[in-house]
Amino acid sequence: MLTIHQDQIPDLEFKEAIKKPIPIKCIQINEPFEVETMEGTMRGKKGDWLMVGIDGEMYACDAAIFKKTYELCE
Repeated sequence: MLTIHQDQIPDLEFKEAIKKPIPIKCIQINEPFEVETMEGTMRGKKGDWLMVGIDGEMYACDAAIFKKTYELCE
């Protein structure tokens, strides 16, 4: 079985991919919160975002990650 460690990218022939621009619903929450996800309960900190995915799944997104990976739609 191949074991892949978080701090070491394996020497494999990776391809590049771009995430599809699929609009999702999101709101920034200004207090700590918990949300039930498909994997279990997830905690969000003050300022994190509550996301609703394309299949209605909900999850928290760290504010710094949101800023790096999302743009709000007009």
